[in-house]
Amino acid sequence: MIELFKAIGLGLVVILPLANPLTTVALFLGLAGNMNSAERNRQSLMASVYVFIILMVAWYAGQVVMSTFGISIPGLRIAGGLIVAFIGFRMLFPQHKAHDSMEAKMKSEELVDEPSANIAFVPLAMPSTAGPGTIAMIISSASTVKHGVDFPYWVVLVAPPIIFALVGIILWGCLRSSGRLCVWSGRAASRRSPA
Repeated sequence: MIELFKAIGLGLVVILPLANPLTTVALFLGLAGNMNSAERNRQSLMASVYVFIILMVAWYAGQVVMSTFGISIPGLRIAGGLIVAFIGFRMLFPQHKAHDSMEAKMKSEELVDEPSANIAFVPLAMPSTAGPGTIAMIISSASTVKHGVDFPYWVVLVAPPIIFALVGIILWGCLRSSGRLCVWSGRAASRRSPA
């Protein structure tokens, strides 16, 4: 049983710096600004579930999927970088806001009628949390763990789903408390800034 806890601790120490849920929180705050609380909660839950699924697929079928579709690790990194660059440009150059009151009224009616964009899979789950670096590390770990590790076989079978579930739970907790984290960090920054 101690081996299981060691494997889980090691897995979290390796995955969490790569997944970095706090950067996902910053992205979530930037993209979910127009969502109500229920939508933000649903997006955070779905992003966490997607991260768990992505990590499980990367662990159990990563090598097969990548070789089947001819995807290389550098290609995966480039695709993730392009998605992040696209999101960055959208945040840097937001859409033109309506200045005319009639146009603004029509736009607000349209926004009420149409649902908010689904940001749970792209960009929150992938590439922000389960990005190319995380997936590459999981695929390489899955291929090397079969060739010999210091853990019993049952630990190698049981630990990955537990680790991935914990990463999803940590992400869910961070995203659910993102508003409070933003308020807390804003207050802390305002206390440190010179008057």
